Amino acid sequence: MAMDAERRQAELIGQFSAQAAALSSAPQLAALVLEATSHPALFAFSELLTLPALSKLAGTQYASSLDLLRLFAYGTLKDYKSNSGSLPALLPDQVRKLKQLSVLTLAESTKILPYDQLMQELDVSNVRELEDFLINECMYSGIVRGKLDQLRRCFEVQFAAGRDLTPDQLTNMIDTLSDWLGTSDSLLHQIQEKIKWADTMSEVNKKHQKEFEDRVEEAKKSIKQADIDLRGHDDFLSESGGIMDFEEDRIRPKRRRQPPA
Repeated sequence: MAMDAERRQAELIGQFSAQAAALSSAPQLAALVLEATSHPALFAFSELLTLPALSKLAGTQYASSLDLLRLFAYGTLKDYKSNSGSLPALLPDQVRKLKQLSVLTLAESTKILPYDQLMQELDVSNVRELEDFLINECMYSGIVRGKLDQLRRCFEVQFAAGRDLTPDQLTNMIDTLSDWLGTSDSLLHQIQEKIKWADTMSEVNKKHQKEFEDRVEEAKKSIKQADIDLRGHDDFLSESGGIMDFEEDRIRPKRRRQPPA
């Protein structure tokens, strides 16, 4: 479902970008900003801000439309109220859109949104109106999922669509990712060094094992040869002993038998 929403956002941005490229007059471009910020399914506006065609609004009597588009990209309903004197008046659809965007902004910092805070940020006077807005305009539209807790008077956010990143947020994210990349490279280098050390130790162990096995084999051969030599020596001594016994019997004088008395 999230992928479908992202795809829909991309399609709408593509459509408005193509329309902007085909327009040349400031009034037409201002009308396009009004249409984009009123569209019920569009919640991302930073890409539209980068369009060369819309930059033509700067310095004209319609420059406030460009400021309004920037507010829809990064601001909230509270921000609009603080700068309403320099911005175009909002249509009901734009008010509803800014309220939805304000909920997304609040959900970025915490997942437990107290009713009192929401009513103040959204300019809502009672709990019934607030809950109707959260259900009908936020959850049904798919930009948030959560649970209304009437007992604790809060909205528990389970999911919230992301908003456009401000230039400062984007810079901080790039710095964070760069630091993470540097740390990852350092860790990878350490792991590679550990692997090299382990490989070296493995080769050393294999060499020592081979040397030990060779010594054991040499020792076995030596013991076997010594055993063969010992057996040959024993056989020689045994044979020599028999010859000596025979010679002793041959040269020993025989006892003469005495005649009977």
